[in-house]
Amino acid sequence: MSVAAAATQVAHAEGVRRLLASYRAVPATESVRLAKPTSNLFRTRTKNQGRGLDTSGLTGVIAVDAQARTAEVAGMCTYDDLVTATLPAGLAPLVVPQLKTITLGGAVTGLGIESTSFRNGLPHESVREMDILTGAGEVITVSPTEHADLYRAFPNSYGTLGYAVRLCIDLEPVKPFVALRHLRFHSLGDLVTSMGRITETGRFDGVTVDYLDGVVFSAGESYLSVGVQTDTPGAVSDYTGQRIYYRSIQHDDGVTDDRLTVHDYLWRWDTDWFWCSEPFGAQDRRLRQIWPKRYRSSRFYSRLMKYEQRFGIGDRIEKLAGRPPRERVVQDIEVPLAHCAEYLDWFLATVPIQPIWLCPLRLREAGIAGGGWPLYPIKANQTYVNVGFWGTVPIGQQGGETNRLIERKVGELDGHKSLYSDSYYSRQEFDELYGGASHRAVKKIYDPDSRFLDLYAKAVQRR
Repeated sequence: MSVAAAATQVAHAEGVRRLLASYRAVPATESVRLAKPTSNLFRTRTKNQGRGLDTSGLTGVIAVDAQARTAEVAGMCTYDDLVTATLPAGLAPLVVPQLKTITLGGAVTGLGIESTSFRNGLPHESVREMDILTGAGEVITVSPTEHADLYRAFPNSYGTLGYAVRLCIDLEPVKPFVALRHLRFHSLGDLVTSMGRITETGRFDGVTVDYLDGVVFSAGESYLSVGVQTDTPGAVSDYTGQRIYYRSIQHDDGVTDDRLTVHDYLWRWDTDWFWCSEPFGAQDRRLRQIWPKRYRSSRFYSRLMKYEQRFGIGDRIEKLAGRPPRERVVQDIEVPLAHCAEYLDWFLATVPIQPIWLCPLRLREAGIAGGGWPLYPIKANQTYVNVGFWGTVPIGQQGGETNRLIERKVGELDGHKSLYSDSYYSRQEFDELYGGASHRAVKKIYDPDSRFLDLYAKAVQRR
């Protein structure tokens, strides 16, 4: 072992020691939570006055094994830091969620997705093993064969069954460039049919596809973006400056081509937080020219959003204009491919939010063989489409009216909704959708004194 590697191991061990010390310092009468500077959760929460767990020593890449194609990382390591360590070796995680600040532990316990998910599933499926801090105050190693019940229940548990301290994940080879083809559709049905065909065969125009996602601007304007890795050198586009990636997709008809470095492809959505930088003025041509480049990132926009929520700036502006407050609709849902066009038609007719992001996914065979993932029980051997939409609508007659409509429609279509944002389910509905019985059984074993919150209390009751 090199001196640098040994120092990394020592630093991680010290980080674990501080984590456990901070756990023991939390009074037995208080719920245990993380203390972390950033979060990609978008649900409001009851303000917690207690001390959180010290994760300051758990942010690094522990080791990258290029021969075994694995990475060991601390639970609070961001994908930005991990990709920085793996790309020089020509490797990347099997799924790299689209925002730089998303952590490995967060993507596993809260689910993550991206344009490799049609072939690589979800981030937790590439985890070989994890060290988890349990509610009993112990750090235990879990894997498909060791404490398999916790390993399986951990995805979508959002810190209610424990926190990932260390993860060992699979990596895959990547080439230095991504050749993109943006396919224009005038019919949502045609888009969904093509998405299904590419997902099923893994090919487009006879070429193996590495990346696949889509954007819907309206019922008559939608796109699939097909990415293929390549070694071929040549000019590449840059969307970290004045040009905006999602606008580059748009064209009148047919197919357009583009090229990015693999690094810039992985973070193509981060510069403008997909399209959500627009409300802050960052897409205004004049303002963008003087907007510092380091502040054109999801990390900065999320800070602005938190200030907006804290001080109710948006509602104050609406009030001054004589308009009612607005309801936040920030959600990602999954519906079976067979129901995707129906859901999109309904959404466009019901919810005034565009663009919409599309990302197909299929569970990996290895995960299916191991018994699936009980807290997010999407079906094996079936293609789903993640539909992401992020905006606000005029407030209705009851709290969360539009979000409630979305929940009902997703349920009608045999889909699921991610829990990173506001939810309004009854306890019975929630238990049926999110493995309530499995969650309670595992929690009884690994958190017998309920030091962590219940999943319903956290996701729906906003505690």
